Amino acid sequence: MALILKRAYLFFISFASMIITIGFYSCKDNVYSTNPNDKLSFSTDTVSFDTVFTTLGSATSKVMIYNRNKATLKISHLAIAGGKDSPFRINVDGALNTNNQFDDLEIRAKDSMYVFVAVTVNPNNSNSPLLIRDSLILQTNGTSQNIKLQAFGQDIKIFRNKHIGNDSTLTAEKPYLIYGSLTVDSTKTLTLSPGCKLYFHNNANMLVYGNLKAEGTAGKPISMRGDRLDKIKFDTPFPYNDVAGQWGGVYLLWNGANHVLNHVNMNSGYVGLYFSNEDKNTIPTLEINNCRIQNFLLDGLFVQNGNVQVANTEISNAGSYCVYLSGGQHSFIQCTMANYFDNSNVEPTSRDKNPTVMITNLNKVAPMESFFQNCIISGDFDNELTLASLSPADYPGIFDGCYILKTDTLALKQFTHIRWSKKNDVVFKSTRYDYLKNMAFDFRPDSISPARKIGTTVSPATVAKYQLNLDLNGNIRPTENPDAGAYQWQPTK
Repeated sequence: MALILKRAYLFFISFASMIITIGFYSCKDNVYSTNPNDKLSFSTDTVSFDTVFTTLGSATSKVMIYNRNKATLKISHLAIAGGKDSPFRINVDGALNTNNQFDDLEIRAKDSMYVFVAVTVNPNNSNSPLLIRDSLILQTNGTSQNIKLQAFGQDIKIFRNKHIGNDSTLTAEKPYLIYGSLTVDSTKTLTLSPGCKLYFHNNANMLVYGNLKAEGTAGKPISMRGDRLDKIKFDTPFPYNDVAGQWGGVYLLWNGANHVLNHVNMNSGYVGLYFSNEDKNTIPTLEINNCRIQNFLLDGLFVQNGNVQVANTEISNAGSYCVYLSGGQHSFIQCTMANYFDNSNVEPTSRDKNPTVMITNLNKVAPMESFFQNCIISGDFDNELTLASLSPADYPGIFDGCYILKTDTLALKQFTHIRWSKKNDVVFKSTRYDYLKNMAFDFRPDSISPARKIGTTVSPATVAKYQLNLDLNGNIRPTENPDAGAYQWQPTK
């Protein structure tokens, strides 16, 4: 019995000691520091939002507030300086306040809290972006600290299933945000002025049953892209704009059309230009000059029974074909067609097994003829050009002064001055995407690129018509032996 009582006594003493110890540390943890030198730390000193469209609001940014001190801190006041009238608003660890202020917040030693920031900008009747500033104020132990808040607010014109029934022009005064479809009526012409910006919401498309005249310039290119201006996740630098499939595409659907795209940058939708015509007896035309068509989930340029002239243009990174040609006459001069789509998305989506460029007359299509001069056709497959013809040896085409990645080369009379190559060539400056390693796609030729100086002389009339004396970046291109592709190599400065 005495042994049992002794053990019970020892257990009681141990348990009581544990309770006292826990209570001691608990009380100690609830003792707030009064030292003004015990300050908060932040994950950033400035929360910046890229362009925010008026009335629509922004995505949410996150700020981490850290107490790296050895004692608990009480944040006596946390608020946006502009109060309830500020365009910014905050959420603190899941809590909201209409006045944008919180009092007596506890943050334990070595602990942290989340503050989420969003912004809504009122229309300002201005064509130019307006810089909006405020600050997040935090007061602890009589010491004030702040985090800067800033955003660019941009007035925008919103089209919801907009139907254009007459010849119309969209100017560059304000950007356009498109929901649903922007539709051009049959036989009518939509003109896009230099500098015009079109932002497409998820699954939004441009459907052209008439003509499209996108007349950009080198100094004022036209832009077509998705409307997500934010990053994919709070803690990553990857923008949504670098992910394919952010919007639909541009569909050119009238068999009597004459389309022109000059200095147009379009990227990151499902399909770039879908130029489709079921009538093989009536052929529409499409000119594409000085454009960039990049990062599409399906095809970059799809042509069915259409005449196409493409010059000084980059068509790159597609989940299927960069260029698909079936029916019609097709001319490509000083163009770069490159497909490394496996690395196009932050969350990679592999391309299918189709080549960068497909030329086919296997179906019942309009008579075909192809002309490729001083072009690059490359990618991360062994064969990036397929000529699927009823009679390849008799196919009416000319391929001259080109770099083509293809192991099973085409020993045909149509191919002259061709650099046939394999995928271990260093053709471009960068064929990988990784922001964390400061790597992005760059299809300018590398200094050791086999595509350098292999081009043939282009006729003076063609040079003048398409301004081929300058490459897509505005650099001078020599008349004799230019580099293949849309870019002329430049020495590192």
